Amino acid sequence: MSQPLPIQFQTTDLDALAGAKGRLAVLADVGAPLGPVLKRLDRLTKGAVARALASQAFSKLKPGEGLDLGFPSGLACDAVHILRLPKRTDAATARKAGAAAGRAHGAGGTLLVAEGHPRAADLAFGLALRAYEFSTHKSGEKTTPGPVTMMVAKPESVARTAAPMAAVAEGVFFTRDLVNEPANILTTHDFAARLAAMQELGLEVEILEEDQLIKLGMRALLGVGQGSESPSKVVVMHWNGGKKGEAPFALVGKGVVFDTGGISIKPAAGMEDMTMDMGGAGVVAGVMRTLALRKAKANVVGLVGIVENMPDGRAQRPGDVVRSMKGDTIEVINTDAEGRLVLADVLWYAQERFKPTGMIDLATLTGAIIVALGHENTGVFSNNDDLCNAFLKAAAAEGEGAWRMPMGDGYDAKLKSRVADMVNSCGRDGGAVTAAQFLARFVKPETPWCHLDIAGTALLKTDSTLAPKGATGWGVMALDRLIRDRFEKG
Repeated sequence: MSQPLPIQFQTTDLDALAGAKGRLAVLADVGAPLGPVLKRLDRLTKGAVARALASQAFSKLKPGEGLDLGFPSGLACDAVHILRLPKRTDAATARKAGAAAGRAHGAGGTLLVAEGHPRAADLAFGLALRAYEFSTHKSGEKTTPGPVTMMVAKPESVARTAAPMAAVAEGVFFTRDLVNEPANILTTHDFAARLAAMQELGLEVEILEEDQLIKLGMRALLGVGQGSESPSKVVVMHWNGGKKGEAPFALVGKGVVFDTGGISIKPAAGMEDMTMDMGGAGVVAGVMRTLALRKAKANVVGLVGIVENMPDGRAQRPGDVVRSMKGDTIEVINTDAEGRLVLADVLWYAQERFKPTGMIDLATLTGAIIVALGHENTGVFSNNDDLCNAFLKAAAAEGEGAWRMPMGDGYDAKLKSRVADMVNSCGRDGGAVTAAQFLARFVKPETPWCHLDIAGTALLKTDSTLAPKGATGWGVMALDRLIRDRFEKG
């Protein structure tokens, strides 16, 4: 799997600036006096740094953005990257500045001088996240990224603060790798095997095979995968870092490794992106990896339903009626509304077995949420204000966009079926809400629950602040923060 770049922290050495190789990144702000680092660089470059700071180009930069001095005379580096970052700033802006350095990181390496800045660890985190690259399947000679060094006032202190962030970065990278993988590589077998390998980190991992799922009555989930040569599975990951015997918090993910739409087949254009339809399961896996790496003091169980939705002589048909593990019957109107069928059984299983203190599911569930919110925000649906507000606060703190959406009886009434207890799809209007209402029928009234529709945020066609185009890993940071704030503080 891809690994975040290791970052070495050391004390600031002004004499080493002239000989630094690769890219040299430094911090400045509009109107702020030059500190020792900028003064030394200004002398070495015969005033070029001061001229850049006085330029209109620098004054127009937003905090977290930067400009380059290419091949500056008097220095050995390829470029000086001047990042605008005030001393008083928030974590998201500091990460944005670090990401600007990470975007330009290459074989020559990067030296980032953050002397005395209180957000040095966030700078390192942003740099590590943005330097991600998924090149597993590219042939030819590959460029090895150079080393990353950060000069700071107190290296040991910054390293301690950065350590849990490094665990989060590895969880984000794990999620991105899973979502970026093509479906002929990330089969249901391979996905489950990658999760089972996390036992090395201290997670307990169970893989429930089809014969076990049949006994459990997961006919809704099994119906989705019955047209595929790859068997359906449910993987359960336990992290027991909290009090012994205390009920866990549950994370549930949709893991459709490829979604053709089944018999209700999707249009060919864009279907290649359906390798990302396991994005919810990918986020759950990334969070569980993070919790294990940082030895979180919480009990959390992650459950993912892993299936492939294919058209075949055995595939589920529109008009079929399936019985869920809960016992409710579902009329399958559209086989492309398959994710909610997977989640229905896994949500019920999570509650029946673990009696969780709360539960959050994630899924690339509907195109309707993209129509509603675009690619800036995940849609959040909930039956519990306390849990929902706590999640929204955690997402905001980590700079991951999330917006609460409505639910209600009027939407729920649209799920009525002529021949079964409910339909799995009821038209385009309010599609993201009716999907959430469907899932809510498989959530017990006493269980605090949030549903996160990440269809618009799991994978992007353009670069984002902290990721290149492709998988973003959205949700790993927010959910890790939620668990820290809700279960580990005090």
